[in-house]
Amino acid sequence: MIVKILRARLILAAMPFVTLAPAGFAFAQDAVSRPADTPAERSTAITKQAVTDPASRALYAKAGWRAVWSAGNIEAFDRVLADRARHGLDRIAFLADPAESDDVTRTKAALDYAGALAQGRVDPASLHEVYTLPRPKVDLAAGLARALAKGDLVAWFDGLAPQDAEYKALSDAYLAFSAKATVAAPVQAIPSGVIRVGNRDARVPTIVEQLMESGYLPAVTDPLAVAADPLAADPLAPAPPALVPLAATQPPMLYTQAMADALKGLQTDYGIAADGVVGPETLKVLNLGAGDRARALAVGLERRRWLTRTPPATRIDVNTAAAQLRYYRDGAVVDQRKVIVGEPGRETPALSSPIYRLVANPTWTVPKSIQNGEMANVGEDYLAEHNMVMRDGWIVQQPGPSNALGLVKFDMANDQAIYLHDTSAPGLFDRSQRHLSHGCVRVEDALGFAQMLAEDEGVTEAWQTAQASGEMTFVPLPRRIPVRLLYHNVYVDDGGRVAFRTDPYGWNDPIAEQLGFAKAAAKRAEAQAIDIGP
Repeated sequence: MIVKILRARLILAAMPFVTLAPAGFAFAQDAVSRPADTPAERSTAITKQAVTDPASRALYAKAGWRAVWSAGNIEAFDRVLADRARHGLDRIAFLADPAESDDVTRTKAALDYAGALAQGRVDPASLHEVYTLPRPKVDLAAGLARALAKGDLVAWFDGLAPQDAEYKALSDAYLAFSAKATVAAPVQAIPSGVIRVGNRDARVPTIVEQLMESGYLPAVTDPLAVAADPLAADPLAPAPPALVPLAATQPPMLYTQAMADALKGLQTDYGIAADGVVGPETLKVLNLGAGDRARALAVGLERRRWLTRTPPATRIDVNTAAAQLRYYRDGAVVDQRKVIVGEPGRETPALSSPIYRLVANPTWTVPKSIQNGEMANVGEDYLAEHNMVMRDGWIVQQPGPSNALGLVKFDMANDQAIYLHDTSAPGLFDRSQRHLSHGCVRVEDALGFAQMLAEDEGVTEAWQTAQASGEMTFVPLPRRIPVRLLYHNVYVDDGGRVAFRTDPYGWNDPIAEQLGFAKAAAKRAEAQAIDIGP
């Protein structure tokens, strides 16, 4: 009997000691079946005072205030952080010294990086007085706890960022431009001075090279050889065999019509008068290097991480940076058109706000800011000429084709008095730079767009009757159409190409700086007040 007792005690003494976490917590595992996932420090107690942020405290509370990182998970997290350039987050050191980091420091770093991927590194509400676009809601502490328990940290982190094709395209472009910026020589600024078609100028080869690099000219010939030919009429024509790359002693190069036509594409994209003339504003864009574009792409990736991952399948997205509208129906783009948005200083805010009714033949009640500003000294003659009357101290413009709202208003549910509408000045849509309004969004061919929405929502007859009445008439929509007012100056265009636009509101800098980039002078739109309207 004594022998049996001694034998049992010897067996018990040989068994490994296992400290279990509280019942129900994901880290409680079988030490024999999952030895690789059990931290060597699992028995190490975590001092509560050492954990200050709420998310980490929630995680450690569920873990019974014990260490949670195994060697395998530490190695996986190191690999995850090493790949953060894919998200434009490579300038942020989430974990300053992995070799010296303890359990608590690593948990805090993991939650910080997870938050940057899932919701963005920067809180947009801290940058904008008005920002109502919904952000993703994620329980990061619970997610990290599950990933640590299952040993699938890499997969968990990979699933936090947006998974759509546009995000991947911007990510690939960021990696490409970042790599180029590290090896390319600093951009030599093209000197100032106007260049017109027919001029010969030593700057032409550099301009052609920039146009090719940006995709406005196919890179099928040697830009130096093409530009060196004083008789060249087309930079895409095969170069004669005798031509050689430009030498410093050669005469000035010819700026051709084909080059000017390519430049017009760049000017249009960047909100510059598309005249094909190389002027001061165009040179600001031509002087952007790979590092500048990488910076814009990092900001673009960040802005997309702010957005919910599943936007409404039927919606209207207005890109205020590019002054463009896209109408999605059941997940597919069915219409797109130009818009006019707020000028710098009267920016169109970032809103999520649905259209709930169409307004035929709207009146326009002039806001007090305009009435006491641009219209402070107008008299009776001005009011009569513009079909305006005074009502209870307010200036009201009557319905009609001269109304600032045009012939249709798309009423939106928000407290900022922001909405989509028609315009009495359709010629402004021909401008490259369309940041001209007091904040509302003017829609190109708004009557055609209203007809499209009425047909899609089954209120065509009511809309046409209201339109024909000549009086202000409201046509409720059977369901609200979500509208998102976004600010994306880098995006994927219809041809699948990453397109760059200016930063007309100067909103990129604060974001870029928090992503670790140096402050840079943004190319801003220089809008001029052309008319009085919302």
